[in-house]
Amino acid sequence: MRIYGLTGGIASGKSTVAGMLRGLGATVIDADEIAREVTAPGTPAWQEIRQHWPQVVLPDGQIDRRKLGEIVFSDAAARLDLGEITHARIGERSAALAQQAGERGEQVVFYEAALLVESGLAGQFAGLIVVSCPPETQQMRLQVRDGVDVAGARARMASQLPLAHKLKAATHVVDNSGPVEQTRAAVTALWRELSGRAGGPAR
Repeated sequence: MRIYGLTGGIASGKSTVAGMLRGLGATVIDADEIAREVTAPGTPAWQEIRQHWPQVVLPDGQIDRRKLGEIVFSDAAARLDLGEITHARIGERSAALAQQAGERGEQVVFYEAALLVESGLAGQFAGLIVVSCPPETQQMRLQVRDGVDVAGARARMASQLPLAHKLKAATHVVDNSGPVEQTRAAVTALWRELSGRAGGPAR
């Protein structure tokens, strides 16, 4: 089984590409989904987050992810603390899901995560797919998606490596700056290339 990393700049369209891959029959392991799972109320990671930042825990016990994001995107030390709480747990769960995919006979799996290059993990994959778009598009999408102003959007972008640095590590690039049909065509071609099929799922 080959595992390909899937990453991009914040709001570059990484999740859109992941959804297209799923639609083609691919298995995509989503680090953000796993992060929500391992930080669910009552888990060890949730307990540690509550100790560090009690203000982000809502009355029903759920984590206010927007508030937590505001904290870690503006404070590098807080970002490191959160990483220490979550990264190992996310890695363990991701490895288990990849193993399950292999046991099902799947030959190609994608691992979607925002910080693969920053964390030094990019080289561990069979290849690295980077989703790209212009910085001004990232900023606009962030303002709409997260409900933040220009300064807030720029702070989030600054918390990651510039997209140009990620592109240097890429083995495959999906340009998401044009119409959605153009992106879908690029993703379909990439899936066929990586799965070794003329079309359809690799399962």
